[in-house]
Amino acid sequence: MTSPDWSPSTFLGSLPEATAKELVGRATVRQFAPGRVVLREGDVETHVELLIAGFVKVTTSVDGFETLLGIRVPGELVGEVGALTGAPRNATVTACGRVTAGVLSRAAFEDFLHRHPAAAARVTAALAGQLSWANRRRTDFAVYPAHVRLARLLVEIAELCGRPVAGGGIEIAVPLSQPELATMIAIAQATVQNAIRDLRSRGLLSTGYRRLTILDPAGLRALAELEP
Repeated sequence: MTSPDWSPSTFLGSLPEATAKELVGRATVRQFAPGRVVLREGDVETHVELLIAGFVKVTTSVDGFETLLGIRVPGELVGEVGALTGAPRNATVTACGRVTAGVLSRAAFEDFLHRHPAAAARVTAALAGQLSWANRRRTDFAVYPAHVRLARLLVEIAELCGRPVAGGGIEIAVPLSQPELATMIAIAQATVQNAIRDLRSRGLLSTGYRRLTILDPAGLRALAELEP
């Protein structure tokens, strides 16, 4: 049965219920504890992981420093590039909290896509979406000051994995550190600290240890120059 947590914008959430059920039924389901590596950069593997429940972080190592590339949510695929190309993993995927995932071999995945062309198109669309996300970050680097870049990033992350809290705020369900936020918007850690301080002073953001809550979503969108 299709999980109610799968957004229609995700791969599994976009499939007809029977098709999603067929795909998950062919996978070997396993559990990952918080902090457990799901896929490791450089490994030569060709299976894909279906994120049935829970969130993961996608990171890569650049000159010995870990860079956060993005967050994947329930209903999405990870490892599809390696499965389709046979190339070594180009990023590490780590569980944020408990994660339930379905392992699908390359052969089973390719057979599924061959029999369901619409699903194959969704894989292509998902890859294009990831590229578009990266391009938006690069554009932000050139156009916006640090606090606005952070606001734009937080709005997008909240849309992916935000949950409503009392008072109309949105808590980001994935624990994110200041260094991780800094790598995603290409600024120094000291600069991201100043940007967070700025958002807090405006009454837009509340912070705790690896915890972020957007207090005024509309105000943050306005600062980020994004349409409602």
